[in-house]
Amino acid sequence: MKKFIPYGRQFIDKKDIQAVIEVLQSDLITQGPKTAEFESALCNSTDTRFAVAVNSGTSALHIACMAAGVGEGDEVITSPITFVASANCVVYCGGKPIFADIDPETYNILPEEIEKRINKKTKAIIPVHFAGQSCDMETIQQIVKKAEKKYGHKIYIIEDACHALGSQYKASEVGSCVFSDMTVMSFHPVKHITTGEGGVVLTNSYELNKKLKMLRSHGITSEPEEVFSKDLASASSNSPNPWYYEQQVLGYNYRITNIQAALGLSQLKKLSMFCKRRREIVNQYNTVFKDLEFLQVPFEDLNCNSNFHLYVLLFDFAAMGMDRAQLMLSLREKGFNTQVHYIPVHLQHYYRKNFKTDWGDYPNAEAYYEKCLSIPLYPAMDQEDVEMVIRAIASLIRKK
Repeated sequence: MKKFIPYGRQFIDKKDIQAVIEVLQSDLITQGPKTAEFESALCNSTDTRFAVAVNSGTSALHIACMAAGVGEGDEVITSPITFVASANCVVYCGGKPIFADIDPETYNILPEEIEKRINKKTKAIIPVHFAGQSCDMETIQQIVKKAEKKYGHKIYIIEDACHALGSQYKASEVGSCVFSDMTVMSFHPVKHITTGEGGVVLTNSYELNKKLKMLRSHGITSEPEEVFSKDLASASSNSPNPWYYEQQVLGYNYRITNIQAALGLSQLKKLSMFCKRRREIVNQYNTVFKDLEFLQVPFEDLNCNSNFHLYVLLFDFAAMGMDRAQLMLSLREKGFNTQVHYIPVHLQHYYRKNFKTDWGDYPNAEAYYEKCLSIPLYPAMDQEDVEMVIRAIASLIRKK
């Protein structure tokens, strides 16, 4: 049977499988000690103080917005070039997503577009590190600090780094929260490491960490020093009841399992190898595609070291005389899938209907969308796979 190459997939080896088996054979398979181990390993990997692991990147975004206090009447600025979860998390909390246009080179949110939209209603900023390349976080932080002084209230910065585990920005690990309050990551199978489904919120704030832990588990705490209902919590002031738990806020069941955490721990040990292999493939792609007509290879900001979650080419479909659907179908016939990352969120039916967004609102994002196409990139690709992708694309496009 002919091999077919997806645009992205997980890399699972025998050590990953064994790690999961060991948990399945243990007493605890839901949230337990492996979760704490995984969180500690993530802190070490990203140089941050606290990690709260959850069952998806979307859940992580949601509780990050909740911890920031996003609510009715609040605005949160984010990018239109992202998965819908980066905006949906705001809507879940009753807030209003405000989109800011992207840099036509990096495809990341433009700081100056954030500055134009920030106002007294702004509760948070969610910059999205598209394809693994960090946004200009230092400039964004400066804009936010200026706005906080002007409007007299805290404006949270929540990095959507679901593409960016293993990336660096100005010598800092993405996830270290040097320029933000919280950073969110995803462990979906196409990401750098996987837990099947899963995510994490990273922070250096003790108070945010405490809120996040409660929000992922129904808003419940069992810590004696934190309870309010002292009459229920203990028979005497010195003797907390061993069964007592207290719901203090409305939270969710966003817990990650020991099974997932064990897989994540095993995967995290291979992160540097995964990043290295992705870079090797990117270098091969760049060498060939930079000389092909109608193509634009990804731009790399000198302040960033991208993990290359995605490899996005821009195609001049009009000049090629071929539309994107035709190209995607032609490449599928040659043995591999491509994908569009992303349909701009402001053009999704839900946002057009409920937030009155439309074509023409964010010209850079729309121009990018008209030309973008992600091609296969993942560590499990072998050399034959890479060469097959290169040959197939090159065969359809002539040299400059």
